[in-house]
Amino acid sequence: METMDTTRAQEIARTILDQINYGDKWFLPAVGGKNFHSMSEEKEFSGGLGFQCNGLNHKGWVKIQLRWTDTYTISFVNKKREVVKVLKGIFCDQLVEMLDYVEGR
Repeated sequence: METMDTTRAQEIARTILDQINYGDKWFLPAVGGKNFHSMSEEKEFSGGLGFQCNGLNHKGWVKIQLRWTDTYTISFVNKKREVVKVLKGIFCDQLVEMLDYVEGR
């Protein structure tokens, strides 16, 4: 049986996926997006989505976390598990544009 927190975390992750796919349905396949997972609620975040990618500019993981203020924080983590870039205050209609850092365009 799923807990309410697990269901909410999964809903938030699904919403983020839907927003990315609405912005560009080919973005995630183009950057080799895989191993998608929901992220739990934390002090500053209501949940989020994490995934692995293999872009031209960034190879590693991407964490997209929803702040309580309804904006996103995107963290790019390399294969050494070092945070290499953090973008804050991102709105849902800016997700694909900001995630494009993975491709380096």
